[in-house]
Amino acid sequence: MQRSLKISKKLKEIAELIDGEIVGDAEVNITGVCGIKEAEEGDITFVANPKYLPLMDETKASAIITSRSVSSAPKTIVRVEDPSLAFAKVVSLVVPAQKNKPKGIHPTAIVGENVKLAKGVSLGAYVVIEDDVEIGEGTVIYPGCFIGHNTKIGADTLIYPNVSIRESIVIGDRVVIHSGTVVGSDGFGFASVLGMRQRIPQIGTVIIEDDVEIGANVTIDRARFDKTLIGKGTKVDNLVQIAHNVIIGENSVVIAQAGISGSTKIGKNVILAGQAGLVGHIEVGDGAIVAAQAGVTKSIPANTKVSGYPAKPHEVAKRVNACVQRLPKLYQEIDKLHKELDDLKIKVEQSLDKKSGKGKRA
Repeated sequence: MQRSLKISKKLKEIAELIDGEIVGDAEVNITGVCGIKEAEEGDITFVANPKYLPLMDETKASAIITSRSVSSAPKTIVRVEDPSLAFAKVVSLVVPAQKNKPKGIHPTAIVGENVKLAKGVSLGAYVVIEDDVEIGEGTVIYPGCFIGHNTKIGADTLIYPNVSIRESIVIGDRVVIHSGTVVGSDGFGFASVLGMRQRIPQIGTVIIEDDVEIGANVTIDRARFDKTLIGKGTKVDNLVQIAHNVIIGENSVVIAQAGISGSTKIGKNVILAGQAGLVGHIEVGDGAIVAAQAGVTKSIPANTKVSGYPAKPHEVAKRVNACVQRLPKLYQEIDKLHKELDDLKIKVEQSLDKKSGKGKRA
């Protein structure tokens, strides 16, 4: 099993690439790129999260990329503004992006009528493109994908195997969609008629703006009317459900297994953590953070962090949780007080009985 990615460069060459400041030996030979726990001599690694700084004392790596707040370490370090981004640049030296992507139109691809394929479009094996589709320059569609009629896909977009994009969808430039995702499935709309569930037609669209990345097995429902919108630069993790007429603003992050109910509006730069659940027809303000497994039942103001169920301001939720954790001890204390009170009642009754008996004898 390959332990690390192979490279052969002087550390000073790497530092120049990532605009880093070296503290230590600039001439050290870097022969591999690896995580800090697995790294061996010759490897370069990184630390972005401060809680992992103690690992710098344990790693065998020859050099460590750190933030500029780190002034010294037991190993040679390269100080940068963003260690994660800098490390990604180093990895890109040894793993050229998409070197094995499909090229050209595979003979098994099925292309409908009035389809417009710009220069450099690649279609893998068994791709189905229905009528009146437009695909921009340099876009790559991997094998087994379906693109419904009248859909428009921008330039330099990458669609991995077995993605289904339904009819009349709009996808921007430099979008990445991972395997198993379905874009434009019908919104979950039913009306009760004489005790039976009758489907409500979903005739809207989905718009995915530029530079969005959609993870694997994500479902994005088309709107009942108008549009479901994923804003520019937003990143969606695997296994996320985005219902009909949801609006997600620019540069937001939606993490795995989150679910957003219909007609909810998410602002810009919002973070929805893993397994967060949002009811429909609410708004989440710009810059808000919804913690993992939070159940959001009402709108959230901008720049607010919420957690718990029902979701509430995080500081309040922490106090509530602290009280809940103390319940067993509180129960024991109350049980003890009940016993002490019962004992006290018995003593009072005995005392009253004695006084009453003395009074009768008198």
